[in-house]
Amino acid sequence: MRIKVNERFRTLPEVLTLYGLREAEKPDADILIVNGFPVSEDCPLVEGDEVVLIRRGEVPSREEFETLMAARHTPGVHEKVKAGIVGIAGLGGLGSSVAVALARIGVGRLIMADYDVVEPSNLNRQQYFTDQVGMTKVAALVENLQRINPYVEVIGHPIRLTPENLPGIFAGASIVVEAFDTAEAKAMLVNTVLRKMPETFIVGASGLAGYGASDEIRILSFAKRCFLVGDGTTAAAPGTGLMSPRVGVAAHHQANVVLRLLLAAS
Repeated sequence: MRIKVNERFRTLPEVLTLYGLREAEKPDADILIVNGFPVSEDCPLVEGDEVVLIRRGEVPSREEFETLMAARHTPGVHEKVKAGIVGIAGLGGLGSSVAVALARIGVGRLIMADYDVVEPSNLNRQQYFTDQVGMTKVAALVENLQRINPYVEVIGHPIRLTPENLPGIFAGASIVVEAFDTAEAKAMLVNTVLRKMPETFIVGASGLAGYGASDEIRILSFAKRCFLVGDGTTAAAPGTGLMSPRVGVAAHHQANVVLRLLLAAS
């Protein structure tokens, strides 16, 4: 009998129950899921069943985690994602959300830079927690990403980026995500990457404040290696603040552009 156990196919004896499978495969499992539904009693298994055996609170091994990710993405896709190296400049509402999305899909290495600390006002849209107020954003986000996916390599730089240090900090990255607040900082990053990192793509953002329609947020391509996400006009102003839903829409557009670029790479 052929069934799938924790995303891997097994050929098992013809007559087998759920509890028998648990005893053979993972005796300490205390959460049993059959074909997508939690099960609390023993039951017979049949050809084609899919079973997930979980020990509550246990962190999957690297091998098991890779197997689960590859099953969700398909192996060829996952291998390209895992080989990716992505830089993130700025860890506010955009950058922290992009980082979470990329860690969840298993990008191999994230290089992050921000000199700021977590403030209470950040919590309306940024991927931090109340007990992290006062921490550097780099340290707080590294901590959070390690809880999400401990097998992604995360490198954090609590530093202000300049034209002089930026190429070295993001060395090796095929893509840099621009997630700054000010037009000056955005222009600095774009100009520096275009001039000093000729093989690197830029995924930036502009115009994402307020609560306007999500479908106004677009993706534009320009200067061959640059992509810009946003509506291009809506800036923060009284009555039009930076809020989690629209910032999140833009951030996930950025993350999806990153994913598409990684998969398009040879």
